[in-house]
Amino acid sequence: MTSRGTRRVGSIAPTRPASGAQERAERTRALIMEETVRCVVEEGFAAASAKHIAERAGVTWGVIQYHFGDRDGLLTAVVDASFDELRRRMAALGVPVGSVRDQVSALVEAAWAAFCTPASRASLEIAVATRSQRDAETGEHFALVAAELTRLGEELIAERQHHGDARAVGHLLWAALRGLVFAQLATREPLDTSRERAALVDLLVAHLEPGPAGVTPAGVTPAGERLTRDAS
Repeated sequence: MTSRGTRRVGSIAPTRPASGAQERAERTRALIMEETVRCVVEEGFAAASAKHIAERAGVTWGVIQYHFGDRDGLLTAVVDASFDELRRRMAALGVPVGSVRDQVSALVEAAWAAFCTPASRASLEIAVATRSQRDAETGEHFALVAAELTRLGEELIAERQHHGDARAVGHLLWAALRGLVFAQLATREPLDTSRERAALVDLLVAHLEPGPAGVTPAGVTPAGERLTRDAS
């Protein structure tokens, strides 16, 4: 999956010139993508037919073809844009100064805020629903987001006497946050995930803080191997 203008998206190429940058056209393109996100989040992926999206956006199918080529091209554009935004938000995060618990709590809450946006939720649902057609570009999206989480894990581990595994911390953040998003996607009612996020904070704090005489917290190997295995 790639952004508009880099290569052909979907099975039918859009007719809008790649260099087009008219303000009205950009507003229309953004509106169609926003309605696609809302449709997936509110009604589920199955409801996101080309006809229904066009109706929601108040445009004709020809307008969608002009901007995206076909439904696959539209879905590709939505996933590209939302993953790019998620990665930018994650790249802007850093570990604040404070106690281990303060650092972990702030990081988990900031990462969750980035993951649970409507665009992020919709992109994850689309990526799962179209997994049989997934190309290398979508896998790269996942890898780049995971790399940002690993970077944050490295910042948490940095200069601590207790030897932890930054990659394991990043994997755990990635798996836990995705899991919470998928739990929300499975139900129509808003879910309160505050207890789950608090449990994640407790687990990370226990992993990062040295125990008595350097004892590793129960259930976590010195190299974080179990966390890595469970999160893979």
